Amino acid sequence: MASVRYNGNKNVVGTRLKVLREKRNLTQGELAAKMQIMGFVLDQQAISNIENNKRVVTDFEIAGFCQALHCTEKDLLLEFYEVLKG
Repeated sequence: MASVRYNGNKNVVGTRLKVLREKRNLTQGELAAKMQIMGFVLDQQAISNIENNKRVVTDFEIAGFCQALHCTEKDLLLEFYEVLKG
């Protein structure tokens, strides 16, 4: 299976995910629990791997994180958009 990467990164949301999670005073486990309630198969370790750029994030997981964190996709992808602007 081919490795999915962008500029050497496995995802572009990890840093912002951590910032937004901490802003809402959620632990990784609490965020994982919110995601599990919505039907996602994620645990605390998966959240850690995403935040530490060790795991790819799917489009439907991005949508779920936005619901769980009460943010928009643009909020979650903010750093990616800033890099594109140059």
